Amino acid sequence: MPPPADIVKVAIEWPGAFPKLMEIDQKKPLSAIIKEVCEGWSLGNHENFALQIADATNFYITEKNRNDIKNGSILRLTTSPYQTAVQLHERIQSSSMDAKLEALKDLANASRDITFAQEFINLDGISLLTQMVESGTDFGDLLSFTLTAFVELMDHGIVSWDTFSVAFIKKIASYVNKSAMDTAVLQRSLAILESMVLNSQDLYHKVAQEITIGQLIPHLQGTDQDIQTYTIAVINALFLKAPEEKRQEMAHILAQKQLRSIILSNVIRSPTPINDEMAHQLYVLQVLTFNLLEDRMMTKMDPQDQAQRDIIFELRRIAFDVECEPNNSGSIEKRKSMYTRDYKKLGFINHVNPAVDFTQIPPGMLALDNMLYFAKHHQDAYIRIVLENSSREDKHECPFGRSSIELTKMLCEILKVGELPSENCHDFHPMFFTHDRSFEEFFCICIQLLNKTWKEMRATSEDFNKVMQVVREQIMRALTLKPNSLDQFKSRLQNLSYTEILKIRQSERMNQEDFQSRPIL
Repeated sequence: MPPPADIVKVAIEWPGAFPKLMEIDQKKPLSAIIKEVCEGWSLGNHENFALQIADATNFYITEKNRNDIKNGSILRLTTSPYQTAVQLHERIQSSSMDAKLEALKDLANASRDITFAQEFINLDGISLLTQMVESGTDFGDLLSFTLTAFVELMDHGIVSWDTFSVAFIKKIASYVNKSAMDTAVLQRSLAILESMVLNSQDLYHKVAQEITIGQLIPHLQGTDQDIQTYTIAVINALFLKAPEEKRQEMAHILAQKQLRSIILSNVIRSPTPINDEMAHQLYVLQVLTFNLLEDRMMTKMDPQDQAQRDIIFELRRIAFDVECEPNNSGSIEKRKSMYTRDYKKLGFINHVNPAVDFTQIPPGMLALDNMLYFAKHHQDAYIRIVLENSSREDKHECPFGRSSIELTKMLCEILKVGELPSENCHDFHPMFFTHDRSFEEFFCICIQLLNKTWKEMRATSEDFNKVMQVVREQIMRALTLKPNSLDQFKSRLQNLSYTEILKIRQSERMNQEDFQSRPIL
């Protein structure tokens, strides 16, 4: 007797017969078990048969997956994957439209199983499907099931994407570019384009020639969330695979085409709740957009570059409302000491040559971009912060320059700038889709928070790192609440003062397991 662990009790079905209860010995070859089942029903040619799981998947049982059979499973005796593949290969070429449609439905269903897929692909089945698409004679359901079968077969990763002709790509792109297209055909076509772009650099170039962002945008303006999801997935794929030099150009096109505001109004603020797949695609788009900052983040300032030094002069001019003095006013020494005094007030580490502060990467030139944006677009707040700190005692001033550089670096870490999107993450933030310069605006809110927290902590320069830790915690806690807008983010931060953070930390410590033991209680 084989040990009980190797014996599985199952029921086996065969059309038109009563199911058989049977004990399967998992140590016996599968072919021997199939032969035994066939003989029980007086069926010859047992090699033409196979066993399937009798549920919606209809997956074939093979030597590889047979250990997944559980006690009490219901199996079905059916034609072998090879026989089924041969029959379907023939049936989908039927001259009767109805017979062809039924065959394509069966093919789309069967193709989810890798055992069947391998047999159908061996019969050159994928070429047959691409020829059917290229011929352009099928429409509606016929075309939709052909494309579904194609997607299912390609999903197994058996065949390389590089094998497809330009004619096939043009045909698929034409379904996406048509304004009134069958939803199922459109959905499959978008899925095929996304896979082509992601799986082959060569196909990326071919697809990019056939399809423009402008042609994709109308699909975001409908109400079908699946179509919207597939559309953003194609945009993400084109963005991800674009060569380095084309990425900024692509971002420029996305800005021109108002992609962000279209997504905000038609997807994020749509009455339909956002599902996981859509959340993932929005997260990917958010990551790819922020990754455009990587270039500036990793660029050191060149202290010899006059244009870059002019930005520092501009920060000084806006803060202290000084005209750039003509060269002859006062001695060089006097001017130098005046500059040094002002740069100290601006909170730079290097008072003599602040350009040196921006040679640390990350955050490199990105920090200077943020400071200039803040000074120009939130001028009152900028002047207030600088003047407030320059009138405090030396040890209590919150250095604007140093804070901005460290804060920019911290925000890049929080948003993982420069890292590739993770495959299973859904962590997108609606507020970043509400503004064309959302990173700079995010910085402007956080630099004001940092200044406020510094005052609440009565910090001195020795406490700099401690303040930065509290600010990171305030930002992270506000982000986990997923604010819908930058204003909402700002008001969430209002409720996360330093005192509040201390209270939260205290209550979290109290809730930890150690404090729940009986002696302590």
